[in-house]
Amino acid sequence: MKNKTKNSFVLALDIGTSSVRAALYDFAGNVLPETFVKNERRLTATEDGGAEIDADVAFSQVIKAIDNVLKVSQQAAIRIEYVAASSFWHSLVGIDERGKATTKVFGWADTRSREYVSVLRENFDENDTHNRTGCRFHSSYWTAKLLWLQKEHRDVFKKTTKWLSFSDYAALRLFGKSSIKTAKRRLNKRGGHLPIPTEITQAKGSCFTSVSMASGTGIFDIRRNVWDEELLKFLKIEKENLPEVVESDSQTFQLNEKYIKHWAKLKNAKWFPAIGDGAANNIGANCLQKSKAALMIGTSGAIRVAFAGEPPGKIPNGLWCYRIDRKRIIIGGALSDGGGLYRWLKDTHKINDIDDIVEAEIEKREPDAHGLTFLPFLAGERSTGYNESAHGAILGLQSATDSIDIVQAALESVAYRFAEIYDQLNDVCKIREIIASGGALRESPLWTQIIADVLAENLSLPETREASSRGAVLLALETIGKIKDIAEIEMPKGQNFEFDKKRNAIYQEARERHKKFYKLLI
Repeated sequence: MKNKTKNSFVLALDIGTSSVRAALYDFAGNVLPETFVKNERRLTATEDGGAEIDADVAFSQVIKAIDNVLKVSQQAAIRIEYVAASSFWHSLVGIDERGKATTKVFGWADTRSREYVSVLRENFDENDTHNRTGCRFHSSYWTAKLLWLQKEHRDVFKKTTKWLSFSDYAALRLFGKSSIKTAKRRLNKRGGHLPIPTEITQAKGSCFTSVSMASGTGIFDIRRNVWDEELLKFLKIEKENLPEVVESDSQTFQLNEKYIKHWAKLKNAKWFPAIGDGAANNIGANCLQKSKAALMIGTSGAIRVAFAGEPPGKIPNGLWCYRIDRKRIIIGGALSDGGGLYRWLKDTHKINDIDDIVEAEIEKREPDAHGLTFLPFLAGERSTGYNESAHGAILGLQSATDSIDIVQAALESVAYRFAEIYDQLNDVCKIREIIASGGALRESPLWTQIIADVLAENLSLPETREASSRGAVLLALETIGKIKDIAEIEMPKGQNFEFDKKRNAIYQEARERHKKFYKLLI
């Protein structure tokens, strides 16, 4: 068996909002460093709150990443047997009856649908819906976005045959046949013409999605693993307008003729449906027990706990709950401002080339020495309040305030928001260990230390840099039987950050001030 698999590899794709990464992994879950590629990109921000990217441009970036990996791994002995992928959660794109995109790909940070959140709250018991779908009403989810498109972009809504996550759209292009037969339209009882496809000619898997991706839409019943009928009825969407959820977590697909010709090396490769990047990150960080939390800061930030079993009977109001697969769930909270805020700080205060100097200066200062209260909602608020009207603010400015004060206050404020999530998570499960990851924390050990001091918990920052890619691969390897239980995989050692009791005491007082202004202004 060893001889048959020693040259066999898994191609990993990590499709994020700020980059598309790819690499080869062996069947033990180890990356081949020389095959790693990273192509950076950004979603376009519009003046009215949009965060979008052209669907075909985004797909071409996936193609490019795969091209790059295959180019640097041209050895004839290498066999790519599987492809595992993670993709950014909450994206939305529409397609017509021919499979062509009718919209841009809308990211989680797109807030143009924010006015429709109140419509949803007026028509539903939000607590009941949250407990059923794992998602609050918020512009980051499909619920508000679909209402916005239905009301303000009626022509687009009417000609859209299916609504997909971006990873589903990529699957359509990679696995599906080029044509979809004309879909009949019928008059819905609730009024309006709905595009209902009666026959679709395409390869198996072309309009499929994983339970993981479906669970991040806000219209999926995470307890029954089906699209939520009550929400679909209100949104005037039929099940046929959505991708079909794979029947089994072990279901795989293969490339269509077009891409077999493009990538001869992937002719026989089996592709697993993409899972959510947050789910993959927890797996890659070896956080699959109730006692271990994964804390990540990339473009945004999140702290999550994943475990085998069903969702808690009552999901805390400030948290979301999604699925990794049919036997595991993931629960936590997300911050809209993470690495994006850090980039804004560096750009605004002209500190791009002097990171080390700034961090060294902050380290000399006492916690909260500036006396400022920074509300980190430049990109709005998700956890824990889900306030669509939230904006950033700096309170307590004086003539003596300098840029270092503002940067320090901003970094500390994100830690306070993590603490709010952490408190609610501990109501679900008692956390004894936190594993940190994400490019922003690797760039800033200071920030990692601040978070440890605020939470009063030691943090570990392992050497593994690509936790999401690694997680997607490990889940695939478990599915095909190469790994018995991914929860038992050891995490590589890394840097440890021990919290300081004296600093924590100062931060507790500062956090109370932060809470006061949060309640007053947010």
